[in-house]
Amino acid sequence: MATPPGIQVSPFIFLSAEHSPSPPVVDTVNGKILGKYFSLKGFAQPVSVFLGVPFAKPPLGSLRFAPPQPAVPWDFVKNTTSYPPMCSQDAVQGKQLSELFTNRMEKIPLTFSEDCLYLNIYTPANLKKNSSLPGMVWIHGGGLWMGGASTYDGLALAAHENVVVVTIQYSLSMGDFYSTGDEHSLGNWGFLDQVAALHWVQDNIANFGGNPDSVTIFGESAGGSSVSVLMLSPLAKNLFHRAISESGVAFSIDVIRNNIKAIAEKIAATAGCEATISAVMIHCLHQKTEDELLETSQKMEVLQRTRSTFAR
Repeated sequence: MATPPGIQVSPFIFLSAEHSPSPPVVDTVNGKILGKYFSLKGFAQPVSVFLGVPFAKPPLGSLRFAPPQPAVPWDFVKNTTSYPPMCSQDAVQGKQLSELFTNRMEKIPLTFSEDCLYLNIYTPANLKKNSSLPGMVWIHGGGLWMGGASTYDGLALAAHENVVVVTIQYSLSMGDFYSTGDEHSLGNWGFLDQVAALHWVQDNIANFGGNPDSVTIFGESAGGSSVSVLMLSPLAKNLFHRAISESGVAFSIDVIRNNIKAIAEKIAATAGCEATISAVMIHCLHQKTEDELLETSQKMEVLQRTRSTFAR
């Protein structure tokens, strides 16, 4: 398949897992994590890779349509060597988007779940703690209702530029931005997930050889819009220091909506939660399964026009 216009595939992303008797283990604020080494063609020093590191509790049950909560600590060495599930989305479209925009030469397994608040870390191997390398945090695109962190491979960037690369995920679709416009569901959950991930980076990047005082956020399409939003939000103050927004801004027509209560009622009715009282709608939606909410999202053409409601 020909490479789509405007997409560059690095000739260096030929990799192999290093068979080391001592794979990388790093302390985080939540507990120790186990990663693995990968080598890139032309580079003697491997890259330490940690996949599926939780930065928040799963947004399930009462945490659906709610601000993200810190991940639960663990007292063992957590295996973080497998790609995390992408956030709940249309599986066919999600896979197509990943194949279109990935910079990987190899295919990776793609799964989907509401339990998706994870990040991936790529850092030059054999670094000492507090090496103070610049950090770069990638926010994926996909219209705020598709995409995932693992579509982007941070190996080449980490190896070529000697930086710590973090790719993050955030809740998508109605599980992300559903808002009743009041205290029962304020909305903007996806952006709050991004803020939570940036807090995690500040608390932990030094242990991966990164500098918490030199963090750049960057993203494309909806990820670019997210970068623009984070630049404007006081919630993200001091969590990053540079920003690169690629093909996306905060004030696009797809990002801002005012008639959020009417939209919330229509979405709830489509899910079988017909009501006008916010608390009743949210209680009913909490009882729905992940598949039922995804089906509702797919039914709602209006959802594509209201990907964020900005109730704040």
